[in-house]
Amino acid sequence: MHRVRNFVSERISNVPPSGIRRFFDIAATMEDVISLGIGEPDFDTPEPIVRAGIAALERGETHYSSNSGLMELRRAIAEHLDRMYGQTYNPASEILVTVGVSEALYLALAATLDPGDEVIVPEPCFVSYAPEVIFAGGKPVIIPTRVENGFQVTAEEIAAAITPRTKVLLIGYPNNPTGAVMSRERLNSIAAIAKQHDLLVISDEIYDRLVYGTEHVCFPSLPGMYSRTVLLQGFSKAYAMTGWRIGYIAAPAEILEMMRRVHQYTIMCAPTVSQYAALAALKEGEPYVQEMVAEYDRRRRLIVDGLNEIGLKCFEPQGAFYAFPSIEVTGMDENEFAEKLLHEERVAVVPGSAFGAAGKGYVRCSYATAYEKIEEALERLHRFVRRHG
Repeated sequence: MHRVRNFVSERISNVPPSGIRRFFDIAATMEDVISLGIGEPDFDTPEPIVRAGIAALERGETHYSSNSGLMELRRAIAEHLDRMYGQTYNPASEILVTVGVSEALYLALAATLDPGDEVIVPEPCFVSYAPEVIFAGGKPVIIPTRVENGFQVTAEEIAAAITPRTKVLLIGYPNNPTGAVMSRERLNSIAAIAKQHDLLVISDEIYDRLVYGTEHVCFPSLPGMYSRTVLLQGFSKAYAMTGWRIGYIAAPAEILEMMRRVHQYTIMCAPTVSQYAALAALKEGEPYVQEMVAEYDRRRRLIVDGLNEIGLKCFEPQGAFYAFPSIEVTGMDENEFAEKLLHEERVAVVPGSAFGAAGKGYVRCSYATAYEKIEEALERLHRFVRRHG
């Protein structure tokens, strides 16, 4: 009998499926589950943004935009970055509108990596980082971060991981899953390492507006970093626009041109209606951002204090909307903890190891859910830890 060969790419098949999805799939089959799992705002998209999307549909704005995105939107993005961080970009040649930051990450890696190039990736981190490096033909070099450093990667750790094949440093702060925010001092030290070793820095700053009692430092705004930084940004988190799928890249023109080339051939353009909604977000969304940040901060204090009182030791996250407690007191590993908690108390959390080996012994709890639900989840967690702690 004639055998059909295996047509599946070895490179792709060797990457395991996302560790997040399994628990969501189980939770979806159960009743009365409180999810502290999903990294998505529970707020609806603010009304002026929704209205702008509807108005665009009614005007018949249902055609392709420029590959780079609507010029009006790119101008607004450039003005926003200048106003927020004093970093100037040319909207014609240095900004590219993408299908969320997920596409932006893919473009940044696909356009800069040759086979075997090494990318330094601090972990725990967003689940896509290492797999996307592999998909682009690169080799992820993992640096574990530690709670003793507030889950902030250090310049010394980066320097120790550099080899002749190192080309890119990929960082994401404010951090998913830990909620860590990098200090300006530490980022300046990392910038010096990038210059010394001639590295490109890809900086995922999707949570830049969600910081509490601290400042967010935009990496390309640091001295000498504009020319060697690819900034990944978007609308999903701050403006509660996850389903609109709209993000952007800001980078020097010669690098951005190559990302645009990949984007042209794979995507064509980001959804036009979503681009008009994003434009409204930049023009009218600020009061809503401030309201959401204030509410996230209220929930942050509730969940962090609650977890610590229960005995699940949790350092204070200063950004994003995640708490990352240690579950050491229970004697379980993170997978057993998440599974038992879901089945026994109907609370969904994500095992820390879904975000890399450095997340072992931790779970991620999202506080992008209603205050009252977090209160109830903490009561259920308390029962669970009393039983198993």
